Amino acid sequence: MKKKFYNTLKYLAFTSLGVLLFWLVYRDQDFSRIWFTLTNNVNYFWVSIAIVLGLLSHLSRTLRWKIALEPLGEKPRTINSFIAVMVSYFMNLLLPRAGELVRCGMLSKYEKISFSKLLGTVVTERIIDVLMMLVLVFVALLLEFDKIMSFANQYPQVSQNITNVLTSPILWIALLMAIGGVVAYVVISKRKGRKTKIEEIFISFSQGIKSVLMMRRYKAYIAHTIFIWLMYFLMLYLYILSLDATMHLNIISALTTFVFTSMSMLAPVQGGIGAWHFMAEQALGMYGIESADGKIFALLAHSTTNLLILVCGAICLIIVPFVNKNYQPKSTEN
Repeated sequence: MKKKFYNTLKYLAFTSLGVLLFWLVYRDQDFSRIWFTLTNNVNYFWVSIAIVLGLLSHLSRTLRWKIALEPLGEKPRTINSFIAVMVSYFMNLLLPRAGELVRCGMLSKYEKISFSKLLGTVVTERIIDVLMMLVLVFVALLLEFDKIMSFANQYPQVSQNITNVLTSPILWIALLMAIGGVVAYVVISKRKGRKTKIEEIFISFSQGIKSVLMMRRYKAYIAHTIFIWLMYFLMLYLYILSLDATMHLNIISALTTFVFTSMSMLAPVQGGIGAWHFMAEQALGMYGIESADGKIFALLAHSTTNLLILVCGAICLIIVPFVNKNYQPKSTEN
């Protein structure tokens, strides 16, 4: 009961934050102008191509995950892996960071693969994606250093807030207490001569992480990683081309906007709502795009991308029991 209450409270808090950010961004906008622009000044051919690229990125992420599972002797069906990936995106729109757990849980249920091993591969995948984002940030800084530093100087409170969190004594005390508790539990259990559940989970989790280092098809894994991020970038660039007010922007301005919006996904709100719109508006503003047009672009790109996830995720949730009705997984690991 307490867990349900806590999860509900957390969901409402994240949702409220996202709605508040969204309202702050769009509170002064003329919605009749937004509607007119979206219905008359958007090239939906480019939008449709962007949607196709989005689906390709999700399929590529599915195939990359399967490559990471190969060293563990696991070969889940592509359809189940794809469904798990799409449902994870769907769940992230409902509750931030919950999607990864749901993704592993779903594939574990239908393919009988250890949840901890799956989680290890997903954590490694996320680390690699963060590294890719850092590379893009570095490239954007090299190309547009003056513009980006000018933006940073306008919002010094952002970097200050991050520093305050990382240097908070409460955070580090809580972390040390958590680690100390785990260590004490393991030591006491060992003295009693039994293997702890934490040890079993840790072993499976570490195997999942090591699988990425052990994979034979590492070139294919790297290729999928590059392809996924290329699709993300091209999606955003096509949205820029689709809108009359932004179609004149070049590839470098698109890269800067992509980096800004990608960083907004670190905010603890569903699908980056509000934060994504703000960062898109600010990035485009550095290239002379009026605030109102930047907000229209953000609404178009963000809404279309998440509509794809909502539709595909809902379909996947509906069909997954039917897809696995008579399926017996070959894997016997738990």
